[in-house]
Amino acid sequence: MPQMLTKRTAQEAATEVVSVENLRVRYGDTVAVDDVSLSIRRGEIFGILGPNGAGKTTTVECIGGLRKPDAGAISVLGMDVRAGREELRRRVGIQLQESQLPDKLHVDEALELFASFYPDPADPDRLLSSLGLDSKRHTRFSDLSGGQRQRLSIALALIGRPELAILDELTTGLDPQSRRDTWKLIEGIRDDGVTVILVTHFMEEAEYLCDRVALLHRGRVIAIDTPDALATGTGQRVSFNPSEQLDLEGLRRLPGVSDVRRDGERITVEGGGDLVATVMAVLVDEHVIPLQTRIEQSTLDDAFVALTGDADAAASEFVNEESR
Repeated sequence: MPQMLTKRTAQEAATEVVSVENLRVRYGDTVAVDDVSLSIRRGEIFGILGPNGAGKTTTVECIGGLRKPDAGAISVLGMDVRAGREELRRRVGIQLQESQLPDKLHVDEALELFASFYPDPADPDRLLSSLGLDSKRHTRFSDLSGGQRQRLSIALALIGRPELAILDELTTGLDPQSRRDTWKLIEGIRDDGVTVILVTHFMEEAEYLCDRVALLHRGRVIAIDTPDALATGTGQRVSFNPSEQLDLEGLRRLPGVSDVRRDGERITVEGGGDLVATVMAVLVDEHVIPLQTRIEQSTLDDAFVALTGDADAAASEFVNEESR
């Protein structure tokens, strides 16, 4: 008997733009995507993060209908990707990492060409203006800078007025200022009502832009949450120079403390929960003044390192158990 949806689940389903269940993709003997499941809500910027080879591009190519999975189910905008391929092509805009255009093709020619693929395209002139490419409309693709090519990629992904935009490694190779400018463009896309899937290996980019992220490692999803929640889950770091001698073993026994170390005169304490309040209470009891105190919240990068390390350790333990 089919399971009845709860009210909360039904509400979530109504706002779901993408649903991926148990996706699996194999290249020969290599499993590139292994049992990936995730859902993406309408109106959010959803990040898919991971190092090179984690399965990010393969996953979004399957979502975009560009690659056939070996197993699993994918629904986009309420349609099965394979069954609704033609309609989804009109409703989903895709910018892939390896996208290239003929060197001699002018910017305005590229927009006009792509606009011809859709029944009701966006106004190319308005799109060029909004993306800061108006002065480059007669420039050849080969003469565009890296940042200008990325802006053109966004324009081509948006020319069909998509409900979902898939942007793969959009800022790779850009200088810091061009990267920041591109971030603002992506925020503008979301503000116009477009749901965005952003593939990146830049953790700072994901922290700045994404409402939620999925961390991929070795073809598997190891975590899905908001960037803040993932970073907070990794903990905090408090460092200081003590005014008096301090027993480090006492700090190590505190609840929530994961590591205590001394580097010269400086002491660093890492952990979760109410770490700062707990450490400061001990210092007060010991009549120790913390000099040059620095409090750092763990970043998404810290979370990724910790989570991938845990995943590798678990995999190694499993292999060792199987070999016994």
